[in-house]
Formats: sequence, structure tokens, C-alpha cells
Amino acid sequence: MVPFFGVGAAPAIIALWIYAVFPILRNTYSGLRDAAPHVVQAATAIGMTETQVLWHVRLPLAVPVVLAGVRTAGVLTVGTATLAAFVGAGGLGEPIVSGVQAVDPTIILSGAIPAAALALAVDAVLGVLERRLHPRGLG
Repeated sequence: MVPFFGVGAAPAIIALWIYAVFPILRNTYSGLRDAAPHVVQAATAIGMTETQVLWHVRLPLAVPVVLAGVRTAGVLTVGTATLAAFVGAGGLGEPIVSGVQAVDPTIILSGAIPAAALALAVDAVLGVLERRLHPRGLG
């Protein structure tokens, strides 16, 4: 992104956004494609249109898989955001970069520990959200 947008927060945010889209799209596609075939077949057999099958059968069945992709993307984005310091975007990556340059593990850990804690917190919050949005009756 640096050759296109220069240095700073903008290229870092764009790169992180692009990086986060793939797990969400992959899981959404997989969840919709692999929704319980027997349930989809039963919905078609009772006369539902493809649109009705998508909205009333496939999407509810895909919710856990889609949310797992969002959770994965969230944790990966927080972890990767520390690299934003390399393009001048700052953040928790600055102490890591400074510590590597100074060969000082204490400085490195002053950025790495909060970044890891933030990633764990994002995972926990998205895990709670995933459980709350899980459709009833799916187990």
C-alpha cells in the first residue's frame, strides 16, 4: 500500500481491511455453500424459492461459520496491526520496532504484551457475540 498511498495510517488501515476481508468472505462462502444439504433439499421440496432458501435456511445455518470468519479476521487484524509501525502509523508496534532496533527485550515486550492482550480481548468479545448470535436449535 505504501507505493500507492504513501506512509502513515491510511495505507495501514487499507492494508488491514484488505487482509481482514478474505477470512470473512471465505467463511461466508463456505457456510452458505455447505449449509446442511438435507435441510436445503427439504426447503426446496416444500416449495421455497431460491431466495427464500437463501434467507430462511442457508443464512441462518451459515451464521456460526460466518461469525467464526469475523472472529478470525478480528484477531488477525489486531495482531497484524503491530506491523503498521513500519509504515509510520504508530500503535503498539512502535515499541516493538524500537525494541528490535535497540535489541532490548523489555521495550519489545512493552508493545507485544498489550498487543497480545488486546488480541485475546477481541477474541473473547467476538466469541461472546458468536454465541449470542448462534441460531437457536442448531446445537
